[in-house]
Formats: sequence, structure tokens, C-alpha cells
Amino acid sequence: MHPASDQRYQPKSYVEITTPEWVKSATLYELNVRQFSEEGTFEAVIKQLPRLKKLGIDIIWLMPIHPIGELHRKGSLGSYYSVKDYLDVNPEFGTKDDFRNLVRAIHEEGMFVILDWVANHTSWDNNLVTEHPDWYRRSRKNTFQSTRWRDYDDIIEFDYSHPELRRYMTDALKYWIKEFDIDGYRCDIASFVPIDFWENVRSELDGLKPVFMLAEAEDKDLHKRAFDATYNWSLWNILHQIAVNHYSVKTLTEAYLAEHVSIFPKEAIRMNFIDNHDKNSWEGTPYSNFGAALNAATIFTFMMDGIPLVYNGQEAGLNRSLEFFEKDAINWQAHDNARLYSTIFALKHRNQALWNGCFGGEMVRIMNDKMDQVISFVREKNGHKVLVFINLSQDTVIAQFDTSFDKGLYVNLFSEAEQLVDDTLVIEMAPWDYVVLHHTL
Repeated sequence: MHPASDQRYQPKSYVEITTPEWVKSATLYELNVRQFSEEGTFEAVIKQLPRLKKLGIDIIWLMPIHPIGELHRKGSLGSYYSVKDYLDVNPEFGTKDDFRNLVRAIHEEGMFVILDWVANHTSWDNNLVTEHPDWYRRSRKNTFQSTRWRDYDDIIEFDYSHPELRRYMTDALKYWIKEFDIDGYRCDIASFVPIDFWENVRSELDGLKPVFMLAEAEDKDLHKRAFDATYNWSLWNILHQIAVNHYSVKTLTEAYLAEHVSIFPKEAIRMNFIDNHDKNSWEGTPYSNFGAALNAATIFTFMMDGIPLVYNGQEAGLNRSLEFFEKDAINWQAHDNARLYSTIFALKHRNQALWNGCFGGEMVRIMNDKMDQVISFVREKNGHKVLVFINLSQDTVIAQFDTSFDKGLYVNLFSEAEQLVDDTLVIEMAPWDYVVLHHTL
């Protein structure tokens, strides 16, 4: 049999799920209900939805909204990730009707909402502990245990060898979609839970409505039948090293991007971020983590392929770590970050080159003569095109770029000036400077 007609040798798609159409140009916003307002309620979130829509946000990820365990609680209010009841809401935030109103208001703004889901573990006083103690892992002393090799003493871990647990957790996930019309989930430490559980969950949830699933994990295999998006921890780490320790840009291009584009399928959406609740709570702020390189790193994470994340408060220049177990409301203020984000997101929404996953254009390297300091690339899709040039160094450079494949008339995103690009483009760039050119045919 000729290879052209032999099914064994035909290219096959790695990803077997279908990402919802509404995710194609979406941006993501992580929202901590407790700290989002002085009131710390669902109702108070509704008041700010028009502002988030204007910022360019499409999907709101709500950190866990469930009641928090009291036994072995950390701090006075406890961790959102110590779940006491999967089928109820934290009274600190409001009632189920309040939550239903929030979901409805988000949808009325043309946005979508996903819930943070903690499938790996519960609080010590979750009702399942007494009703189904066999669903939990045991130590050698036959006692309940927290996540192995981590000292999280306010939670205990499930044992997913029990079919009954899998059925319960799947039904709980379906409950919030059927009863409240949410649009998907961000799944906490998703790779700690068996992948076959997630694959079945995705199948059952898609039977209710098209959902968006984000895994807090960096595993390629999670994309095959379960998750649309995974965390891009590696990218954050490398950009941090470039910003703080002045690593060569080749660390980004050769140690990360070369593998990223080769290993992850095009349909796999990576979530790119400068901040999130883990980084903010335990590892500092964007300002302490990136310093003078902050805007350059932000531009890169928003322009490369993947879905961009904003952690609540970033747009207001949040420059402190929010308390995790106590009330610590964000100080909202006008800030240049909001203007920067809205400018980029407006371009992302209208320029298909910047869309997510297979909806957008592939990153293609533009060669330059300062490869240790400057990263440059083009993304193109259906006549939409974006050229990105970023000086990821603390030096002023004069860089020459090979733009022979990208000649044409473009608009500078930030100055709004027109720029003619010929075979060669020369740009003098200050430390951590950036230029974004775009056009649409």
C-alpha cells in the first residue's frame, strides 16, 4: 500500500477537544472576590464589570468561591483552596442568588466566567471526611495527610482510585454549569489529579455546553482530551531571570521558545502572565520581580502566542503582596497600566494574528544583529500581521532587523504613526524598549 493511502502514516491531530469559538481572541482576568472591593462580595464585583469590559477583559476567573474550612484554618479567614463544601458558596461573599446575579451580569457585559476548582484536596472538616473517609489518602500511621511532600496542614488529599469519588466530583463540576450557567473551570494543581479523570470530566461538561478549561499545570498531555489551556510557568521564570539577573535573550529563544513551538501543539493555548495569586502572595510583586523590565516583559507575554492573564490590581499598579488569609482590599486608582493593557487588548481583539492557539498566527523569528539582547518576531493570520521588537536588556542598542519578508506599511501601536518597512529595519532602542507594528489587509 502506498504511504499516501495508508492510514498508519497519515498526520493525526494531537488535540481531540474543541476550544469554544468565544475563546479565540479572549483575554483572562483573575479575580479575588475577598480583596477586589472593600465589601468583598459578589454584589460589589458587579459594580466594576463595565470597567473590566472597557479594559478588554473577556473571561473572568473567580478564585474559589466555596465555604472555607475552619479546622486547622490558616489566619482568621482561611485559604480559598481549603474547600469545606463543593456545592455551596462562601457566606463571606454572599448567597447563591448573589452569585447567580453575578454570573448573569458578567454574561450581560458580553464576558464569560470560570470558577477555580480544587479537586485534589479538601479542608479537614468537609462533610466528605465523615461521610466517605475512604476517599482520602492515608499516611503510614493511617491518618489523613496533606498534599504529599508539601506542608499544607489545612487540607487533606483525595485518593482518586475510588470510582465513587470520581462520580461525585464530576457531578459537582456539572452542578455549577447546570444551575448557574458558568462557562468552565480553572483547575488547581491539575496534574496532581489523574489525567483520565479530567478527560472524562471534559467529555461530560461538553455535553452540557462548550466550556473553557484551564489547568494549573504545564503538561502537554493535559491538552489532548481535557484542557484548552495550561500555565506557562517556564516563561515567567526565564523572563524573571532576564530582568533580574540579565540573562541573555538566547535563554528565552533557545532554551524556551525553540522547545515551546516544537513540543506543544498549535491548538494548545498557554496562559502567559506577569502576576497571579501565587506569585503575588509568596514571591513578590511585578515591580519587585521585573523592575525596569516590567513593561517589556508584559508586552512580550501579551504578544506571543497564548492567552494573556491580568491579576486583579495589576491594572491599578498594585505594588504590594495581598494578604492571602486576611482581608486586604485592593486600592483602586487610575494607572498607566490600564491604558497599556487596553491598547494591547483592543489590537488583540481586532487583529487575528494575535488570537489564541490555532485561531492566531504562529510566532516566526525575525533575525537581528543583537540576538543576545533583542527578541523580534512576526505573527500573521489571514492578512493580519504584527511585528514585535523588544530590547530585553539594560543597554541602549542600535539593532538591524531582516524584514525582507515583511515589507509594507504598518502602524506603530503606541505612537499611532505610520511606518514603512523595507528589506532592512534599523531601530535605536533604549533599555527595555519595545516597538509593535501592525496592519490588516
